Parts: sequence; structure tokens; C-alpha cells
Amino acid sequence: MSTRDTTSLLTQLRAVRDLTNSEIQIAETRIAQARTEAVRRELSENADNARARAEAIESAIRKLGGVPAVVGPFVGRILAAFKALGEQGRPFEEALLGDLALEHQLLDRSRYIKALATAAQESEVVRLAEQLITAHSATVEWLTTVLTEDALGGPAALRRTPFQIATGTAVKAANIPANLSMRGIDRALDTFRSAPPALEDLLARGAHAAEIAAKTLSASRDAAMQTAEQVTRREGAEGTADALRSLRTATGVLEPSELPIKDYNDLNVSQTVAAIKELTSPADLRAILAYEEAHKNRQGVVSATQTRLAAIAPDITSTN
Repeated sequence: MSTRDTTSLLTQLRAVRDLTNSEIQIAETRIAQARTEAVRRELSENADNARARAEAIESAIRKLGGVPAVVGPFVGRILAAFKALGEQGRPFEEALLGDLALEHQLLDRSRYIKALATAAQESEVVRLAEQLITAHSATVEWLTTVLTEDALGGPAALRRTPFQIATGTAVKAANIPANLSMRGIDRALDTFRSAPPALEDLLARGAHAAEIAAKTLSASRDAAMQTAEQVTRREGAEGTADALRSLRTATGVLEPSELPIKDYNDLNVSQTVAAIKELTSPADLRAILAYEEAHKNRQGVVSATQTRLAAIAPDITSTN
């Protein structure tokens, strides 16, 4: 193998090694965001597998006569730590898109390494590159699925951090269409205020009805939202009623009779999982997940809901 071939191969191997060190740290930061124990184990295994890949890459570098990394892994960990800290100020989907970009870069460089190693007749490096290609292809597919699940409204394999929830809300608020002028907003608010009865009155009725029926603050809040939804819908304010319904769905406070699975509370885990497999709407799956986590929180049901959405996700992103 020529000196030029060795130099090119070593350059790419070092680049992939450094990126892999970043991948390890990112996988470890994601463990805390895992929605289920199964996802937590998967992320832990991913971090372990990434460490093994980093060691294999380092070994290949040594065999080609390269200098082992001394500062590299440490710098990689520091950079990844700064990335993890910085992304807390970014929306959830932007953080995951950053992870996906990293995996695509690792995948593309691994393919290039295979081509370089094939030309240089370095069979061991070719096999290593093939392992890297397989691993990063799987991670790209997994991250794409997680992003699709999030776009469909959940249940994603990863939870948002509190900072990401706040940032995502702020970004959505900042991206209100420009053609919705302040005058239009004022007109909409005036119309809503003048609609009989006014919002304050509707919420007051809901809160009053809830206070009679419940003894705890949370029950009062939930009943207030339900009553407010009923009253606003009865008064013809469908947009407000739909917004309240979405809020109730997201917080898991729907009544069992409102869930897309009949007699939900009477079903055991096996029966519930079987019913979930029949659902085809992301909105229905989102309603089931929120209700389950807010009430029974059975991990088998939560995992089944996530698995079902993961099965639907490829059809959403497919161009066929």
C-alpha cells in the first residue's frame, strides 16, 4: 500500500474515531430521555457498542502505523458534553436532527473507508468498515423513526427535557404566520370575548362544576377542562372546544369512554396490547399513551403503543 493510500485511510479512520467518541457521549445523554426501560437498555447497549467500535478503529489505526489517540477521546467527550448542554436550548426535533446528521456523516465516512481499504487491499479494514456501515445504517433508521413518531404526535422513544418543551413552545409561538396581523388577532379575540358566554364565564362554570364533584386540585382542574369543553361546544365555539379536547388528550385526562378502545379500563395488558395493534391513527395512539401514563402506567402497554407507532412511521416517510 502506498504512502498516499495509508495517509488517506488513516485520516478517515481518525475522523470516524473522533466522531464515534462524540456518538458515545450523545448516546449516554439520551439514556435519561428514554420513555421506557426497553429503550433505556437499547441506548445503553448502543453506547457500549460505540465504545467497542472506537476501540476497533483505534486498533486499525495502530496496525496501519498511525499514532494512537491520547487527547482525541478526551476532546471528543468535552465537545459532546458541550453539545448536550447547548441542545437543551434547542427544540427537541432540532437536537435529534443534529444526532441524525452525525450518524449520516459516520455512515458516509464508513462507506468511503471501505472503498479506500478495498483499493488498498486491507481486508481487515474492509470488514471493520462493513461493521460500521451496518451499525450506522441501523441508527439512522432508528433516529428517522423517532423523528417521524414525534412529527405524528408521539409516542416517541425519547421524551423531551423540560428545557426542550419550553423552547419548542417558544419556537411555535414565534412562527405564527406573518399574515396573521395584530389587527386580525385583536378581531379574533374580540369575537371570542363577545361570544355568549365569554371564555372567563365558561371556565368559571367548568371550575365550579369541578369543585362540586371533586375534592382534589387535580380532579378539579380535569373536571373544569371537561366541563369547559362541553359548554364551549354547546355554545358553538368549536375551535375552542377542539383546543380544550387536545389539551385533555395530551394530559391524559380523557374519560375512559372517550378513548379509541372500548371498555379500556376493563382490559388486562394482553387484551389492551391486542387492541392497540388494531389502531391506525397516530392521534388515537397518542390518546392511549397519555391516558395510560397518567393512570395505570403499565410498561407493556406503553411499549406496545410505541411499537405500533414505529410500525406506522415508515409508511409516513416512504415516498412509494
